[in-house]
Amino acid sequence: METGSKGMGRDELLALPVAVDLDTGNRALGLGRSKGYELAKRGEYPCKVLRLGKAYRVVTADLLDLLGLAT
Repeated sequence: METGSKGMGRDELLALPVAVDLDTGNRALGLGRSKGYELAKRGEYPCKVLRLGKAYRVVTADLLDLLGLAT
């Protein structure tokens, strides 16, 4: 059960840096933390995810393309 999660608006999405942490990507897609990490770990996240050491980074261009906001 998620508490306190909130989606992101268009302006907030367009202001994101080149890559964001997985929690930010999850928030943009409306995914819970556990589900997002599970998908990333299995290589099934809906957009490109980079693994940098122990951290996951979501490529913002792919995220915006998936959401139909690519410029």
